[in-house]
Amino acid sequence: LPAAVLLKDTKLMDVKLGQLGSWLAMRDFTPGGILGAMRRGYDRYYNKYINVRKGGLGGISMVLAGYVVLSYIWSYSHV
Repeated sequence: LPAAVLLKDTKLMDVKLGQLGSWLAMRDFTPGGILGAMRRGYDRYYNKYINVRKGGLGGISMVLAGYVVLSYIWSYSHV
């Protein structure tokens, strides 16, 4: 039998639709909590795509593509 995982520690992709409201209620929406979540996301991205033993162009090209999309949105705000 697998050990029971608390709903607070469950990843978003593992939350069932009926549990979504209570899962969101357990999140920390203070500025510190939001910054912490952004930091964890950046660290996860960095360790997966940038800080690898056998590197490639995947992580760098995703950052570049994101920059291109953002600059397009900022330049053509009427679209």
